[in-house]
Amino acid sequence: MISFYKKYWRTVFDIALIVLTVYLFMLAFSYLYRIATPIFLALIIFMMIEPLAGFLHRKGMRKSIASAISTLLFVLVILGALAGAVVIFTSQIMSFVGKIDDYQAIFNEQIVQRISDLNDKFQTLPPDVITKTKEYAGQFAGNASRFIITLLLGLVNSLTSFSTFMFNFAVGIILAYFLSIEIDSWKRLASEKTPRTFKNMFFFLKENVVKGIVSYIKAQAKLISLTFIVIFIALLLLGVNNAFSISLLSAIFDVLPLLGVSTLFIPWIIYLFIVGNTTLAIWLSVILAVVILVRQIMEPKITGESLGVSAFTTLAFMIVSLSLFGFAGVILSPVLIILIKALSTQGYLKRWIHKPEDEYVEGRPPYNGP
Repeated sequence: MISFYKKYWRTVFDIALIVLTVYLFMLAFSYLYRIATPIFLALIIFMMIEPLAGFLHRKGMRKSIASAISTLLFVLVILGALAGAVVIFTSQIMSFVGKIDDYQAIFNEQIVQRISDLNDKFQTLPPDVITKTKEYAGQFAGNASRFIITLLLGLVNSLTSFSTFMFNFAVGIILAYFLSIEIDSWKRLASEKTPRTFKNMFFFLKENVVKGIVSYIKAQAKLISLTFIVIFIALLLLGVNNAFSISLLSAIFDVLPLLGVSTLFIPWIIYLFIVGNTTLAIWLSVILAVVILVRQIMEPKITGESLGVSAFTTLAFMIVSLSLFGFAGVILSPVLIILIKALSTQGYLKRWIHKPEDEYVEGRPPYNGP
């Protein structure tokens, strides 16, 4: 055991130091996010309004006027579209929640009917088994309906809790407008006053992390939009109620690693088969297959070079970050994953983490055991 510690202490120390640095960085970010949320929102809004403001400024328009026009368009178009989507989504979800008890009753009735039909046909099931099966089916349906209601109402409440969010968003818009006006002076100040080490760090992050994150977000946005459009059009053609909300939920699930549209569609398809709506269940199965196939075909073309990070790693890191740092950890976790990959690709991790001596010797044949 002592020989193990002697051989691995430096490696363990280096890894622990990197983990501690990441933890402290995420802890600081989560604290800053809580006390300065409008500033982070302002940076995001600034990146959205600055291209148009910069274009108008280069055409001869004063920067203050160009920034005002870009900000006004952002408010009218983006916020208008978001507000409309939230209103439609909320109304449809609340309508669906009001009908869940009816769906539960239909499910219980079908389960009982199918069990009775099987018993009448074969006469092999003991009475207590039939009673228990009916009881368990009712409990399962009740638990499932309560879970769905809690999930949907929580989602609606998060969307309709406008008080704090709208205040932060409004302040963020104002800050983004002033930042757009003053961006040239801030760039000059950063160029003159920033130490060389931090400049090198900034350029490394810009070239290896920021570009990767932006391109990845754009690619995922295209894929999610494609998923939403395909499902929305298909549900409209099938005459399914609440098509917009279902398509939007599918797009939200499509963002989550290892989950995807199947998380929503598979339970829905199983329910339809049980209650006897076979035609719609088959069509939904076809839609699900088409969505998965289109995503598999289009994803390599849209995303280009893969980030090289597995879905399991991404989801696991997001779960741990959410547990430790809250919503800020979810925001930062993809950034850190891409950063760690960039550090590994550029060879920094090999220089920072010392390998145990005589454990990785080139040219030595692999150990096959005794």
